[in-house]
Amino acid sequence: MTTGTPAPFTAADYASRMDRAARAAADAGLAGVLVAPGPDLVWLTGYAPGDTERLTLLVLAAGQEPTLVVPTLEAPDAAEAAGAAALRLRDWTDGKDPYGITAPLLDARGRFGVSDNAWAMHLLGLQRTLPGTSYVSLTEALPMLRGVKDAAELERLAAAGAAADATYEEIKKVAFRGRKESDIARELAALLRQFGHSQVDFTVVGSGPNGANPHHEAGERVIQDGDMVVLDFGGLKHGYGSDTTRTVHVGEPTAEERRVHAVVREAQTAACEAVRPGIACQDVDRVARAVITDAGYGEYFIHRTGHGIGVTTHEPPYMIEGEEQPLVPGMCFSVEPGIYLPGRFGVRIEDIVTVTEDGGRRLNSTARDLAIVG
Repeated sequence: MTTGTPAPFTAADYASRMDRAARAAADAGLAGVLVAPGPDLVWLTGYAPGDTERLTLLVLAAGQEPTLVVPTLEAPDAAEAAGAAALRLRDWTDGKDPYGITAPLLDARGRFGVSDNAWAMHLLGLQRTLPGTSYVSLTEALPMLRGVKDAAELERLAAAGAAADATYEEIKKVAFRGRKESDIARELAALLRQFGHSQVDFTVVGSGPNGANPHHEAGERVIQDGDMVVLDFGGLKHGYGSDTTRTVHVGEPTAEERRVHAVVREAQTAACEAVRPGIACQDVDRVARAVITDAGYGEYFIHRTGHGIGVTTHEPPYMIEGEEQPLVPGMCFSVEPGIYLPGRFGVRIEDIVTVTEDGGRRLNSTARDLAIVG
């Protein structure tokens, strides 16, 4: 497992990201980018304020100094962010109009990309102040803003993947039979934290018929002998995501269960092996789906094959029909085909894959066979 703490990102790293975002916006015909608190702001500046109704907004535009508009009472915290040295702070006090303070930073007739989680209240406030402006979500306008990871980001993703792998190796050793799904979920969460995760985002434990629901939340069902159990878990380590799925079986599986698992494993292997620069995201989905469809289970593969991962566990790009974005080195995403037989059981196998110069590399390395647990 990848060990140690990676070197922190520097102000120069954040300056480079902000410059890249501003240039990407200009290339897309936008006047700039407006970033509210959330993962985009963390990635661009290292600043992660708490949820607040007071306007906090990063303004990026080509040829303009990056500026972070913040409430005065939060300015000291913003000034301590890792990327603060690469931007200018403009603070506003309670009782003042934050939109009037922000307006001079914006082209009064410009079209701006806005981070997806910006509050409607703030966007509407800007529109009232600058009625000639218009806005588009960053996911729509710049879907690949965070999509290509550099070497330092890949190091963090690899460490998160290794921690998830270590978690899986340990969870296979615990008793499943006669325990609730929620018991296993708690152990998964504890193990992720034991192996360095600061945040646990999900611990799916779908036993028996619950495994046919891809996003089943671990409940009070008691796991029984003969159950197939889908384990899907992940979170953040060093600020970057993990997400892996393995399917285990309590006791000896039936021939049909083995066959379904083998089909999913074949589909997952084929899709991972198809990853290379230049192919479209949808091609990864097509490869996995073709294997499952040819085996007669196409109608039971009910979700996309994968999603991007980085400072969040789900982000662009998406491995789905209709997504023509070409793969480029540094992209990271899940490959997770599944088969879900309603009322019976489900199977999913998932690894995080990064695109290399000549193919793809998995960031998860645990065995993908049907593990037998007790």
